[in-house]
Amino acid sequence: MSEPSPPSAGISPSRQMVAGLVLALANFMVILDLTIANVSIPHVAGNLGITLEQGAWIITSYAVAEAICVPLTGWIAGRFGSVRTFLFSMVGFGICSFLCGISVTLGMLVASRIGQGIFGAFLMPMSQTLLLSVFPPEKRNMAMGLWAVTLLMGPALGPMIGGYLTENYSWHWIFLINIPVAILCIVVGFSLLRPIETERQILPIDFVGLALLILWVGCLQLVLDLGRNHDWFADPMIVALSIASCVGFVVFVIWELGEDHPIVDLRVLRHRGFSVALTVLSLAFAGYFAGFVIVPQWQQAWLGFPATAAGLSSSFSAMGGLITAPLVAYLMSRHDPRLLVSGGVAWIAAMALLRTTWTTDSDFWTLSLPQFVQGLGVTFMMLPLMTLTLNTVDENEVASAAGLQSFMRTIATAVATSITLSYWGDTQRLARSDAVAVLQPEAAQASLAGLGFPPDQVRQVLSNMVDLEATTMALIHTFWATTAILIFAACLIWLAPRPAKTGGMPIGH
Repeated sequence: MSEPSPPSAGISPSRQMVAGLVLALANFMVILDLTIANVSIPHVAGNLGITLEQGAWIITSYAVAEAICVPLTGWIAGRFGSVRTFLFSMVGFGICSFLCGISVTLGMLVASRIGQGIFGAFLMPMSQTLLLSVFPPEKRNMAMGLWAVTLLMGPALGPMIGGYLTENYSWHWIFLINIPVAILCIVVGFSLLRPIETERQILPIDFVGLALLILWVGCLQLVLDLGRNHDWFADPMIVALSIASCVGFVVFVIWELGEDHPIVDLRVLRHRGFSVALTVLSLAFAGYFAGFVIVPQWQQAWLGFPATAAGLSSSFSAMGGLITAPLVAYLMSRHDPRLLVSGGVAWIAAMALLRTTWTTDSDFWTLSLPQFVQGLGVTFMMLPLMTLTLNTVDENEVASAAGLQSFMRTIATAVATSITLSYWGDTQRLARSDAVAVLQPEAAQASLAGLGFPPDQVRQVLSNMVDLEATTMALIHTFWATTAILIFAACLIWLAPRPAKTGGMPIGH
């Protein structure tokens, strides 16, 4: 990533806050789009005539496109300038948002979401870099705090806004609301940010590394998304994609380690603290995000929650994180960050374990309060982990470490979505088979028939009851699995050495 320009070069103090708010708003919009679609998937699936599992592509396509393009940000900004990159990306993001909003097929929607992910990948680090250029050094901590708040507010408000728009208008509006925001950011950005434009320079790009990155990540995502509908490795196509992903990954690692200007600098993994913290970040974030994927769908499709209620319930977790963020920032410079991370991840694991007590009779607050309490530990996990990954590398490697951190966090989101839905679906089918094996339908049919239900309706009622209980049991098993992953991550962080440097908010995506 290109270096910040001299502090507030050419931007008067009276305009710095306006410019800063617009940059933070741009980052908020991109983060918002990662979760705004979660609660709307059942509505999108019904409208487009697709399954819930196919609807997951709406989430994963955005996340994977972003992951692939994040490492390109430094080269793009250096080649075209930071402000030009920001403005062009905002234009592209707005156009792709419009295309998402008018999509009439799954293919069109997924293609438009890929476009959103590509341009959003450049917007997030560029908004952060430009914030550092807008404000003088004595105000940069405040600016980074403003930027960091958007990381928490996006997931917090995404499900609520998505649920409200879907329920009261249509799912199309979860994308169309980006257009006025994009126009505002383009107009204000063009007016205020040009004085801090960076110099353009010709930089080499690792085209082979980029091609290999697209190959193995793309094949991996196709395996994760298509595998559960194609009987996994019983399908030759899934086997071929898996082999291509594995071979592509191995060649990618070998190539990047020998490349002078790698698109992803894997050499930073030689630092044990960075490698361990990055692994914990990927596992913990994946375990945490799994709940965002399946809970809204379960609440809407099986418990009959309106989209707004499901969105509000999901947002409680991020709201809890907003409350504890100032406390974590205070504690980070005074305590071993590994202790904060371990405690935060263990806290999230305990709340995941508590959610294994949910039943089909659970009401709104029974489902929402554990998510809020879980959110109190999220910042104890995220903020120290992000600091650990950057404070354990050399100064000249911070940019590369930040890019790899962003890449892994985004990939963890996509992989967690696919694996969670696959595990949930497979476990639901097993639970249904077990329930049918022990069911005594005669007594239940006689009881329902006595209440006046006709025979066809009796069978349908029994089938719905079995499906509801099986889906809920699968949900519980999924939370058992995420609990185990989170506990492992909480213990794994202690393999990292205690960092010599301490500090607050890291400068990373």
